[in-house]
Amino acid sequence: MRIGLVGFAGSGKTTVFNTLTGLNVPTGFGGEVHLGTVKVPDPRLDALSGIFKPRKTTYTEIVFSDIPGEHGAEHKGLSSKALQQIRDQDVVCLVLRAFPNPALDSDADPTADLDAFLAECVLADLDIVERRLDRAKKDKPDPRESAAFELMKTTLEHELPLRSLSAEVLDRTYLRGYGMLTDRPLLIALNRSEQDAAQPLPPSIASRLAALHAAGLVLSASVEAEIATMDAADQAAFLQDLGLAKSALARFIRTAYGLLDLVSFFTACPEEVRAWPIKRGTRARQAAGKVHSDFERGFIRAEVIPYDDFIRYGSESAARDAGHLKVEGKDYVVADGDILHIRFNV
Repeated sequence: MRIGLVGFAGSGKTTVFNTLTGLNVPTGFGGEVHLGTVKVPDPRLDALSGIFKPRKTTYTEIVFSDIPGEHGAEHKGLSSKALQQIRDQDVVCLVLRAFPNPALDSDADPTADLDAFLAECVLADLDIVERRLDRAKKDKPDPRESAAFELMKTTLEHELPLRSLSAEVLDRTYLRGYGMLTDRPLLIALNRSEQDAAQPLPPSIASRLAALHAAGLVLSASVEAEIATMDAADQAAFLQDLGLAKSALARFIRTAYGLLDLVSFFTACPEEVRAWPIKRGTRARQAAGKVHSDFERGFIRAEVIPYDDFIRYGSESAARDAGHLKVEGKDYVVADGDILHIRFNV
């Protein structure tokens, strides 16, 4: 999963990046995209690895991109280069400043910054849609494609993101290759002062995010970046002093998984134990395709053991003998924690 961190100058975006990745990238202006990869912790994967003792344990990974901000402390625009870098991400995380910054003349106004960012994204998407509709006058495309772009145009003109259109309303087949910014999942990181780190999102921002089909969390990057570099045993005590139960990374992952409606299934054998994130509601055949395209193409069946049953009985054979191994077809909806053994033939 690729998550791009964006934010206006002075928002603390790079400090948030350091908080989430445990890296120590210098803060300040710069034209280079910094990358940091983190493993998504999952105690269930640890437990399975302890039982199977595989040669390899593979966690889900998140690749964070620290996308360069705009130069100029009060700059509220996005360059074409920055927009393209955002298009390349699976998820966009906008860092909003909610702390005093002596380097800036203005007070923190996260709501205004959110609206400025959304306006830039809407205008960028609208430009693509209008140019496509202009070409359609000459190309004479599929009428259904024209209808989809007309719907997108109307939605954007009403200052609504494309993600607000359900799959039943908008056929996203026609969006492929365009990288529409407002169709990207959006997550907001409200970057606060240390003393406000444990306070929830303000109701005004929470309601705004709900209307935008986005999600948000609060953190204090200035102090949590330091905590992220500590030993795990020491982190808990410092987080407790801030009134926080979990690290910024753990809170971020939980929020991102909730926003994307993701669950995890597992594959387990002596060679490798691995977690696979999928969207809730994914059927067995499509889940098999996450492991390998041949598994989806030649899918026969999936042998499924729920994680809790596997742990209760301690092995595949014991779970099978107890009647907790299910043989499922291609339309089975994979549940969170399912351990799958996929049978296929190509």
